[in-house]
This record gives sequence, C-alpha cells and structure tokens, in this order.
Amino acid sequence: MIIHKIKVYPSKITLPKKNQLAWKIAEISSDNAKLNKDAIDMAINRIIDNASVAIASLNRKPVISSREMALKHYRKNGATLFGVSNKYKFDCEWAAWSNGTAVRELDFHDTFLAADYSHPGDNIPPLISVAQQNKKSGLDLLKGIITAYEVQVN
Repeated sequence: MIIHKIKVYPSKITLPKKNQLAWKIAEISSDNAKLNKDAIDMAINRIIDNASVAIASLNRKPVISSREMALKHYRKNGATLFGVSNKYKFDCEWAAWSNGTAVRELDFHDTFLAADYSHPGDNIPPLISVAQQNKKSGLDLLKGIITAYEVQVN
C-alpha cells in the first residue's frame, strides 16, 4: 500500500496535477488492476442498499425539497433522480445531491462502524450520477465505487 501525505495548500499555490489528491485518486481508479470478485459483490450489494434506503425516504420533506430543486436542472444526457421516471435526465451535480439526500435521509445504511464523519456509501450517488452523464460502463462505475471505499476506509 502506498501512503500519501495530505497537506492543505492556499489557493494561491498551484500544485502540479500529479501532486493533487484528486489526481492520485484518479490514478487508483484508472489503473488496470484486476477487480476482486468479493469487492465487486460488495459494491453491487452497496448499490442495492443505497437504492433501498433512498426509496424508503422518497416522501420525506428534505428529499422532496432536494428533488424539486434538481428538477429545475434538466439535461438531455444527464443523470436520473430517485422518484422520477428514468426517461428524464438532470445535471449530474443536482442528481448526485438529491439522490444523496434520499440515501442519507433515514440513515439506514449498512453498518459502518467507525468514528468518522461519513459513510463510504455516500460516494455512490455522485458516482452513479457522473457515470450516467458521462455514459460510463458498469465496470467503470464498479471501479469508482471500489476505489472510493478503499480510499475513504483506509
């Protein structure tokens, strides 16, 4: 495992791309490492888990509010929203936010026992939205989800 030291820099300092955290995470996600079957199964189960908890929260006020806002950002080749026909698409940033609200509203995620600030499943709604808008494959999505879990949990 490679350990990366993370440091915050003021915006007036421009880091070379290869030294930026986003670049390092992208390198992990885009490498040609073979995906582990157990990790693939875990990611698929987490997608199902996210969808299930999102559906349970569709009629809650914060979810309705976030969805109404996302509905204002139609995009022909965008991403889908929980609770809206999949023939309609919306900007991936708004879809990620609204779908993430739906996933977290009831906080019924699978158990993640840590004293951290968030749940690694929070990465799934934005990754799905970006994958949809950019027409990425299911394999690309799985690589992104597995990378997100590895980076956040480690």
